[in-house]
Amino acid sequence: MGTLRTLTTAQADDLRKALQGAERRSGLRFGVFLGEPAGSRRHFAERLHAALGEESADAVVVFVDPGGRALEIVTGRNARRRLSDGACRLTALSMATAFSAGDLVGGLLYGIAALGEQATTRR
Repeated sequence: MGTLRTLTTAQADDLRKALQGAERRSGLRFGVFLGEPAGSRRHFAERLHAALGEESADAVVVFVDPGGRALEIVTGRNARRRLSDGACRLTALSMATAFSAGDLVGGLLYGIAALGEQATTRR
């Protein structure tokens, strides 16, 4: 089991602002989950996304397990029209690079901004 580094209040605020900005620009709903998965990480990320119910079609969920060094991005039906698998993979690669350098929050802030921007340009 990995350990999860707790975010500071300032980091959580920055993350919240980034999510709100991406949502405002793109019209999609963004969510981040940090922690260990219950079961396989992809299945867990998909369950988090499905738990959004009716909002899941327009949602993007970023799941990060820092201790397990795992990252998953799940897009809903409508969100997928504006965020291709390739765009999500490239964003995930950039995020993973930041994570491997020890910058969890910076990687998340970059990834959320990038996904929001990409979804906006394909609107």
